[in-house]
Amino acid sequence: MVEYDDVCVLVPTLNESETIGPVVESFSAEGFENILVIDGGSTDGTQSIAEEKGARVVQQRGSEGKGEALQEGFELTDAPVVLMLDGDQTYRAEDARAMLEPIFEGRADHVIGDRFADMEAGAMTRLNQFGNRVINWAFSVIHGRDYQDILSGYRALTRESIDRISLTEDHFGIETEMAVECVKHNVRTEVVPIRYLARPDESETNLRPFRDGADIILTLYKMAKTNNPLFYFGSVGVVSTVVGLVLGAYVAYEWITVPKTSHEVLAFLGASAILFGVQLLMFGVLSDMIVTVNREQTRQLEDLAQRLTDDGELGTVGGVTSGSSTPKSETTAADAERSGASGAGPEPTDASGTDPKSTDRSRTGEPSQPEQG
Repeated sequence: MVEYDDVCVLVPTLNESETIGPVVESFSAEGFENILVIDGGSTDGTQSIAEEKGARVVQQRGSEGKGEALQEGFELTDAPVVLMLDGDQTYRAEDARAMLEPIFEGRADHVIGDRFADMEAGAMTRLNQFGNRVINWAFSVIHGRDYQDILSGYRALTRESIDRISLTEDHFGIETEMAVECVKHNVRTEVVPIRYLARPDESETNLRPFRDGADIILTLYKMAKTNNPLFYFGSVGVVSTVVGLVLGAYVAYEWITVPKTSHEVLAFLGASAILFGVQLLMFGVLSDMIVTVNREQTRQLEDLAQRLTDDGELGTVGGVTSGSSTPKSETTAADAERSGASGAGPEPTDASGTDPKSTDRSRTGEPSQPEQG
């Protein structure tokens, strides 16, 4: 069952006065009480509007980047689950339950809302759609997972997954970094379909397609260094080798078709490019082997730590159960007390410890009853 009391709704904003009010209202109406707005220094009254609608507003300490705002928000809240979204009124509060169900049912620790599953007309330009498709394809090729919409701003994360991943991106590369980190640390991720709405006409977007797109692609490539070094080094190595082969082929062609025509400089550059490319390829293979071994060892250590934690919890439960039992002496005293209260106390004996009834039977010649074996 989804418990909204355990969820913090995290909203990074920058000059979203036209939309932040309805966003906070819609999530409050769905039952969310913990709504945290991290504002990057808005000058249009965004902060006061969010506060009036019942959100907790914090002024961003660092840059105006979205990534910095999310990192600060993760530090400020200790909620077991964080539901993050943009403050531009493109994500619906009605989809929150679908976003949180995989976490509360124990199927995932990181949930991505797929905007392409149900996108409203005009919600995204064709240029942005094309760029998103290219980036999603590149992510699946480089990092080996198909998350369908890695740039989605609608996500849910558990506190455990937030603590496991390492985030450093300050701007719009934060979603890409988050997806790569989840792959790198094997965080269970699930993608759910959501409804993606068009931004209201009165509000202006903070996204710059070419600048931010280049930043996202650069982030995607940089993070391959530690997650897929074979691609990171191998791609440059292949390009260098191909350039060297082309130069070598040109020099050989000139030497054969035009006798005694040599290109020493081109030949040297071609050979150097081939050697450099082959070395990068070899380095990429070795790095990939090291990363694979390290990842397997990390997984084994995490499994061991989890088993030790589970055994510790079972031991604690067992200790509490055994400790709650009543000592034998106390039980005996309690039984005697209850026996005395009911009037059925032990048979009276004389000073010598002999049963008076048996003594009377012996005097009258009455046979005594044999003891039951």
